[in-house]
Amino acid sequence: MENVLAIVMAGGVGERLYPLTRDTAKPAVPFGGAYRLIDFTLSNCINSDVRRIIILTQYKALDLIRHVRDGWNILSPALGEYIEILPPMMRINRDWYQGTADAVFQNFQSIEAETPDATLILAGDHIYKMNYHEMLAWHRLHNAEITIATIQVPPEWSRRFGVAEIASDHRIVGFVEKPEPCDAARSCFDAAMISASMGIYLFNTDVLIRALREDSEDPNSSHDFGRDVIPRCLNRVRVIAYDFRDINAKQVRYWRDVGTLDAYYEANMDLVDVTPEFNLYDHRWPIRTKVTQQPPAKFVFAQEGRRMGVAVDSIVSAGSIVSGGRVLHSVLSPGVRVNSYCEVEYSILMPDTEIGRYSRIRRAIINTGMKIPESSVIGFDAEADRAKGYDITECGITVVA
Repeated sequence: MENVLAIVMAGGVGERLYPLTRDTAKPAVPFGGAYRLIDFTLSNCINSDVRRIIILTQYKALDLIRHVRDGWNILSPALGEYIEILPPMMRINRDWYQGTADAVFQNFQSIEAETPDATLILAGDHIYKMNYHEMLAWHRLHNAEITIATIQVPPEWSRRFGVAEIASDHRIVGFVEKPEPCDAARSCFDAAMISASMGIYLFNTDVLIRALREDSEDPNSSHDFGRDVIPRCLNRVRVIAYDFRDINAKQVRYWRDVGTLDAYYEANMDLVDVTPEFNLYDHRWPIRTKVTQQPPAKFVFAQEGRRMGVAVDSIVSAGSIVSGGRVLHSVLSPGVRVNSYCEVEYSILMPDTEIGRYSRIRRAIINTGMKIPESSVIGFDAEADRAKGYDITECGITVVA
């Protein structure tokens, strides 16, 4: 993978994850206790031996920049390896990034300076395990100029994805954003499924630069890869589909775009099952992150039937203290404190939150640094939670920010 450059898109506003993105970029939102969303894409790069990585930022990037600076300084510039963060520099014009394609186009000089044979376009907020080396091998085997990673999903999910129409030789001959299920082309890999775009693109670099230049000159374009660049390329260059092979090695292929609060909640809850759908404990494909200096997690008080510090079917991160409270099927991030006589169930507690005594928390996300007063009741009555100024998702998850 020596001559492959990875570009990680990490500049989106993350409006649908608000209020978690009120003060930070979406790829920097904590996930799974110890991690940030961007850690999964960066881990895939390192595990795939992609060692030249550019991260494009835009909105509220300070927390993300610090996380990457402190936690991902593991490559050797002397060997030509790096993770480089590029903020908007307005080298092409005076506009902010207008879309994913425009973000890459505004940095085409940085791409050309590296002279990569192929350029990998990735999202910084997806949860999955994938060996990009295998995708590159498929790209070269089929003499592709563009390869799009696709995942097989049921036709009824078509309204959530861009759907590819794939010929028998794996060439993509049609691409439609969010079609109706009856109109979505069935997958050539499984006739009962459709092939949805994962937002992962591998371009021959000369093809990428040419396509971006053409897109930039189109006044009617929204400057998005899925909506504009890819459909325009279908009849001009050889575009191939790569059927996602999941390194996670579970029964169901795991890929999550945690674009909404409900999707974010469900992806976290996936991790605390006895047999989780997504395996964080696979040493063959490690997920790396910034490791902070924290003492071990601690559970105190063992007065049967009264005060017991206990956590069951949960992730409890370093620096957390469960002091006489009960935690069930929840994710506790670093530095969390659950005080005596509390009950926390099916919830996500972000870093450095504290739950006051006698509080009851259920099906909730408590944002970073929140101090929940004693005897609080959250997640049991949606109207009462709204009256307190909390956000309630479509699936009834209470978000306290």
